[in-house]
Parts: sequence; C-alpha cells; structure tokens
Amino acid sequence: MNRPADTARHRPAAPRASQRIEAALLAVTAAALTGGGIAWFAGSRETADLLWALGTVAAVVPAVWWVLAALRRGSAGVDLIAVLALGGTLAVGEYLAGALIGLMLATGRTLEGAAQRRASHDLRALLEHAPRSAHRRTGAGVTTLPLGQVAVDDLLVVRPGEVVPVDGRVEGASAVLDESVLTGEPVHVERLRGDVVRSGVVNAGAAFELRATATERDSTYARIVLLAQQAGAESAPVVRLADRYAAWFLPLSAAVAGLAWLISGSAVRAVAVLVVATPCPLLLAAPVAIVSGLSRASRLGVVVRDGGALENLGRARTLLLDKTGTVTRGRPRVLDVTAAPDLKPAEVLRLAASLDQYSPHVLAQAIVDTARERGLELSAAADVTEEPGRGATGTVEGHRVSVGRLGPGRAHPDWARAVDNRALLDGAAVAWLTVDGEPAGAVLLRDPLRHDAPRTLRQLRAAGFRRLLMLTGDRAAPAKEVAAVLGLDDVCAELSPADKVAAVRAERERAVTVMVGDGVNDAPALAAADIGVAMGARGSTASSEAADVVLTTDRVDRLAAAVTIAQRARRIAVQSALGGMLMSLAAMAAAALGLLPPAAGALLQEGIDAAVILNALRALRVDRAAGPAVTPAAEALIHRFADEHHDLQDVLDAVRDAADRLSVTPGAPALAAVEEAHRLLVERLLPHEYAEEHELYPALAPTLGGPEATATMSRAHTEIERLSRRIATHLEWARADGGLAAEQLDDLRSCLYGLNTVLRLHFTQEEENYFSLAP
Repeated sequence: MNRPADTARHRPAAPRASQRIEAALLAVTAAALTGGGIAWFAGSRETADLLWALGTVAAVVPAVWWVLAALRRGSAGVDLIAVLALGGTLAVGEYLAGALIGLMLATGRTLEGAAQRRASHDLRALLEHAPRSAHRRTGAGVTTLPLGQVAVDDLLVVRPGEVVPVDGRVEGASAVLDESVLTGEPVHVERLRGDVVRSGVVNAGAAFELRATATERDSTYARIVLLAQQAGAESAPVVRLADRYAAWFLPLSAAVAGLAWLISGSAVRAVAVLVVATPCPLLLAAPVAIVSGLSRASRLGVVVRDGGALENLGRARTLLLDKTGTVTRGRPRVLDVTAAPDLKPAEVLRLAASLDQYSPHVLAQAIVDTARERGLELSAAADVTEEPGRGATGTVEGHRVSVGRLGPGRAHPDWARAVDNRALLDGAAVAWLTVDGEPAGAVLLRDPLRHDAPRTLRQLRAAGFRRLLMLTGDRAAPAKEVAAVLGLDDVCAELSPADKVAAVRAERERAVTVMVGDGVNDAPALAAADIGVAMGARGSTASSEAADVVLTTDRVDRLAAAVTIAQRARRIAVQSALGGMLMSLAAMAAAALGLLPPAAGALLQEGIDAAVILNALRALRVDRAAGPAVTPAAEALIHRFADEHHDLQDVLDAVRDAADRLSVTPGAPALAAVEEAHRLLVERLLPHEYAEEHELYPALAPTLGGPEATATMSRAHTEIERLSRRIATHLEWARADGGLAAEQLDDLRSCLYGLNTVLRLHFTQEEENYFSLAP
C-alpha cells in the first residue's frame, strides 16, 4: 500500500534540484560580481565588465526558465521583469547593474527557499515521524510486520522510544508516553491499563503491550499526516492577491520604463526603472508568511489543511459551535450525589460504582471514574446483570443493589422528589441507587463545560468575531443554559444535520464563517462552512476529514490560538507584499527621474527584497501579546490545585447534603450531617483555600498583571471562611443546648446552602480563569 508518508518521501526530488540550481546561481553570480569588483579596483575595466556580463548572462538562463514555467501554470509573475531588466542591462552596457540583479535574483530565491524550508520544518517532521512497521505478539513470539497489515484486536508491542503505530488500548499495567507531537504539551503522561492511546505518540518509558482498536488507515496519526501533506501556501487567497498585484505591477513597470525612455530619450533610465521593479522574492513573501503561520499552528497541535484555510481563518467574523464535545467535554461527569437520610453521599457513590464497574455504559463509567478520583474503595459485585434502558443489578456486600432507573409505579420519598426537581432544573441525568429494593440515593450526571471554553470565546470576541452561535441537536433547555454561561449571541437547538447545514449557509451569507464540531453528524456542517474546525483528539473520522482545521489536542482554547496565528500571518503577508510594492514604486519614480542609476537601484532593490522576506518570517515567532505566559512553577501549582478540586467534590456534596437533611428532618441525624460537613471544611477545604491564597495567587499575579487580578477570588475566600465560622458558631450553640433550636434552623440552612453555592461558583471561576492557563 502506498502510504502518505511514503509518498511524501519521494516528493522532495524536484525541490532538491531547484535548490541546487539556486545555490549554483548564487555562487556564480557572487563570484562574477566579486571578481569584477576586484578587476575594477585593479584598473582593468574591460575584465570587470566581462565578468559582470558573464554573471548577468548566467542569471538570464534560469530566470527565463522560471518565467516559462510560470507561464505554463497560467501566470506571469514579476520574474518577467527580472528577465527584461537583465536583458536591458546587457543591451545598454550596464553590466554592473546586471550582475547585481543576477545576485539579487539568486539571493532572493535562496532566501525564500530557506525561509520556506524553515517555516515548513514542523510539517516535514510530522511526515517523517510517521511509523512504518509494528511488532505483533503471537503464540510464536513477536514478529515485525508492515504497518498496513495490522488488524483490529492485534496485540502489539511498543518498544522504548518507538512511535505508537495505530490507535489502541494499553494492555499492560501502564505506559509512559510523550504526546507532544499531537498535543504540543511536553510533559510525559501515564496511561493505565485500558486507557486509549493514539497513534503518533512516543513511548517514553518501558516497552508495553497495545491492543489495536483501529487499522493504520483509520488511526489518528494517519489522518493528521494526510492533512499535513495537503498543507501549503500555494492556494491561499492572500497569495492569489499577490498574483493580482503582479498582474498590474508588470504592465505598470513596463509603462513607467517606456515613458522614462520616451521623455528622457535615455534607455539607461528605462533599464533603471526595470531594475528597481525586479522584486523577485517580494511577492513570495506572502507565501512565506502563510507557511510560517502553518508551522506555528502545527506546533500547538493545530493542523491546517492549506494556506487558504489559514488565510480565511484570519478574516472570519462568525463562529458556529456544536455543543457536545466542543464547548462541553463530550463525556458525562458526576454533578452531585444525594443520599437517603440513613446514608452518606460518599457511601451512595461507592456502592453505585462498585456495581457499575462491571458495566460498559457511559454513565456507569463516569460514576466509577468519580469514585476512584475521590479515593473510594470499591467492593466486588456478584450476579451482575444489566437490562438495556433500565440499568445494572447485582449483589454488593450481601445486599441486592441496582443502579439506573427506578421501577415504574414506585412512590418516591420526599428527598427523591427533590432530586427529580433538581435534575430537571440542571438538565442532568439521574442514576438511582436502590439497596434491597428501597431507594438509597441518586447520582446526578451532566456533560460539563470545558474549563477553557469561556476564556476561548472571550479571546475570539477580542480577536474580532462579531457573532457567536451554538448549533446543537440537544434539547433547548440545556443548550440555552450553556449559551447563557458562555455569552453566546444565539442558540439553535434540536437541529438535524440538514438543519445545521442550512444554518451554516445562512450565516455564510453575512460573513466568513467558522464551524466547530466533533461528531459524525457535524461533518456536513463542517464541509458547508467557509472554515470547518474538527475536535480531532476524540472526534469522529468523518468530522476530521470534512474539516479544514483539526485540533489534535482535546483543548478548544487552541482554536483561539490558531485564529491569532492566522490573523498575524495574514497581516504580515499583506504588510510584506504591500510594503515591498510601495518601496519599489518609490524607487521606480526616482529611477524614472534619473535620480537612481541602474547599479545603485539594483543594490536598493536587493535590500528591499531581503527586508520584506525577513519581515514575513516574523510569522514564525511567538506573538508575546497572544496570551499570558505561565511559569513552570505556577503551572505545577495549577495542576496541583486542579487535582485538589477533584478531591474536594465530596466536601461540597457533604455541605449540600447537610442542608437538605435540615430541610427534611431537622433532628439528631441532620445535626450529625452538619457536624461531618464542618469537620470536612476545617480539615480539608479551608487549608486548601488558605494554600491557594498564599501560594497559587501570588504565583499567578505576574502572569495576570498584578494582585488586583485575583482580588475577587480572594474576596470569595473571605466569604467561605466567614460562612464556615458562622456554621461553627451554630454547632457550638447546639452542643451547649443539647440540639438545634428552632430559631437556628433558617440561618443555618441559609449558611449551608449559601456556602455550597459560593464554593461551586468559586471552583468554577478558578477552573475557568486560572486552571485553563496551564496546558
């Protein structure tokens, strides 16, 4: 099978030949110019003219070839002006000017070639990184086979330092991987048994076994390589704009040269005009900037199909978003856990996860993941059965336990009716836990917002997007809630794929439009948009193939980075082309008036061309104004406190549970729940908040512009501590009086519910504003 990587390996032959010609031309013209200069200073004017004339002739031959090649492609670039100028200098005997033009032509093309090679280095590295074989374990041992022969369910061995050949799951205990090629993140990650591993990442640890879940053709890296192969600047609209510049610049140059000759009667003036109108690499500065932008984007885990897509992305003004998997995580997470009066939320979660660890259902996996994140020890379950649409049932610790829906006709206790109401208000799914046939608790699950989504959309607003909309097949209520949180301009819910396409086409009538999605149902809309962006890290193959831009890492904030890069590359491309054109026009005017002789004009034009191309290379550099830079120490703190947020979710559940118990049965069990919640606050949550205030916030202050940036979060810490003290005072009174007094209940409930609300809002704000800063 002829794989993309193999095809790429055979392509560079022609570029290498062109590179050799350009290098030879540079050597010949430089030698001719230098030799002529030495002869001139030695007093041998005839020898100098001969050497300069030979250098001019040496430049004419490849220049004519380049012009003919351009004409065969249907374009007449400014290399034609170089040919006319070279011929003109030979005709009028301005051999020094001809030699300078020849050197300018050679150095310009060499510089442009080097620029493109540097700019496309990351894309070439992507192709060269592609694996070509795999090691399959069979009963007879480990054999090496071509990658195209790997089948789904093959057991593969990935040796240390090797590239993971196909998508799969870890079979051994764990694998340590370098995923920077796909994600741009240099930190090694550990994948445990059963975890998904994408092709293209590097084994940074010991050898491990991988169970293939896709063939080579269907694996992540093959799709990325295919997109990278198609990346280039030739079709970018801004490059075609440069061609349009050449369409009028060529006749203008000829007209100015003709008028200068006609009015002055001097052919030398006409040649001088043609000399300074010879910006051979000038209009190549646009593709250099665009390819540089492609390279910068690829380093961040953003693969852009071609230069045209990058240029369009830089001038887009409308953004359309799918919801699930794009602005939300695409996987349900536990929102809250509610327990019956005789149980604790942590016990409800533990029992549910003990049973659900045997279920493949996506909600079951979310429950199990949350239980393990909170350090709960799961029990073994026996006699597990699962009924589609109803849930799982089994025996856990001698009790008959079920997780899923409650049976039809079953009367809900008061606490359970409150769960139903909350699920409806929050747009959450409910997994009920029953123990020995009685409702014992409930786990609420919801697909949460990505932490980086709000920041990303604010950055896109600042970048010039005037209209942000959500297109989703989900129900209207949860879609509108997400849209309100993100500050979107509009939301269209319950759409079919055809409806999404119609909405995209309607928006395209108004402005250049970007559509972002990740599912198979998004593929038609991605194809219909001016720019389709696929969340390729976990998205479908169909959406990636239909997209113009693929985010290879599971971070939507890379879209904002890609837009910033695209805008900067386009701005630099246009700036380079127009700036160089204006300088050339000024030089043409001076030459036409006789103020600039051919030799001096050639030197001036050489400087203009080099300056413009070097300016275009600025698109390779990181734009320091694009976003705040986080120090390694601050990044480590962000990851630490983000992990602590996961660990503290049971404290928030305990606070909410205590408030609910006070509302239902304000007796001794409710008081015990409040005591337990307060203990968790004092022992775990308040030390976490203190550490954030004195470690994390000072570390982030330089990045965010000073301590004022964290002042509102510090105020939240103060409120959390105040409410905790108030709860402690109520508990002191209750201990002194032998129980809660009736007059305490309203204020204590208010404190608990208020603390729960403040904590959830505070956690969300920190995750959105601070934790999303770290990769």
